[in-house]
Amino acid sequence: MYITCLDLEGVLVPEIWIAFAEASGIPELKKTTRDEPDYDKLMKYRIGILKEHGLGLKEIQQTIEKIDPMPGAKEFLDELRSFTQVIIISDTFTQFATPLMKKLGWPTIFCNSLEVSESGEVTGFKMRVEKSKLTTVKALQSIGYDTIASGDSYNDLGMIQASKAGFLFRSTEQIKKDHPELPAFETYDELMAAIKKAMV
Repeated sequence: MYITCLDLEGVLVPEIWIAFAEASGIPELKKTTRDEPDYDKLMKYRIGILKEHGLGLKEIQQTIEKIDPMPGAKEFLDELRSFTQVIIISDTFTQFATPLMKKLGWPTIFCNSLEVSESGEVTGFKMRVEKSKLTTVKALQSIGYDTIASGDSYNDLGMIQASKAGFLFRSTEQIKKDHPELPAFETYDELMAAIKKAMV
């Protein structure tokens, strides 16, 4: 029994924080898990910048409404779901993900949640579990699934390395250089072929 675990941002949709950095004109918010391996540190940094500029959840959600999946992402996901179970495992937040899941045809997503005050200020965040991607993959394996995983960032490496087959997708040159043992792909066709081959 196979289950495919995919990262969301950078794999199926553009990076939310980069889109918001461009929309708000705050370049500091362009930093992502491709740049900062420590997610806790990264989120505290982002929340500090939002506070400094008086921006909250509403402003981020307005940007997210305008984000579309990457070209070919929905078709890739639809085809993948026709022959295997798929779970998107993301370090994003439920408050961000819903409009994007609608555009992707409501796939299953496991993610985290933001702590938001009544005024809409982002005050903190709650991770579902520690190392959520790796923990989730191991939990799926413990109930009898073989996992196949793909992602683009430092925080995806755990689930990719722990899976029966794991692939980098549209990753950075640095991550590819650091992990030459991981097959790296740039197109959905290549990734689809690799997943199908892994399931034989």
